[in-house]
Formats: sequence, structure tokens, C-alpha cells
Amino acid sequence: LRWLQLHLEDSGHMVSTAHDLSEGRHALQSPDCDVLISDILLPDGTGWELLEQSGTVHPFFSIAMSGIGRSADSARSRAAGYRHHLFKPFPMALLDKLLAEAAGGMAPL
Repeated sequence: LRWLQLHLEDSGHMVSTAHDLSEGRHALQSPDCDVLISDILLPDGTGWELLEQSGTVHPFFSIAMSGIGRSADSARSRAAGYRHHLFKPFPMALLDKLLAEAAGGMAPL
């Protein structure tokens, strides 16, 4: 989490972090949250539950990431509302492209 935060901040993004499902739900209530990057396996639940139960009223761009590379996980992420699912380890350049997409800078992958 810290490494990802540093990369994003070095790239000019404002970053808020959450360590678990509970903190994530709270963070998503902020109107400043435009992009969600969530691990699927959280200490107290899943990233799928986070997105499904968030109850957010503003649209945001969501990216799931997981160390388990099953195609069913990718499909489950899309069903939960994630726009993309990255399998770890992934190149940071890919994440940067997705963030550019989120900003409207390029077409979907």
C-alpha cells in the first residue's frame, strides 16, 4: 500500500489510503474520490464487497487488483462494478495508462 501510494503521489495524484473494508467504505463517501484502486483480499472482507456495499452517489473509476490470476476473479470484479482487474505483479505503466483513461486521456484498454 505504501509503495503504491508513493508511486501515485510522485505521479501527481492526491491519495487517500484505507487498510481494510471499513476504512475503505468511509473513504469512498468523500466527494473527492474519483478513482478507487482496491485489492480484492482485504483483512475484513473483499474489494468486491467494498464496491458493492459502498452506496456512493457519485460516479468513480474503479480498478481491482489481485495476486490470484483466475479469470473468474476478473469476471467477478466486473460484476461487482470494477472497470478493470489487474493481476499482481503488474507493470506500473499499465496502472498509469488506466489512470490516464480515468482522466479522459485515452480510450479504454
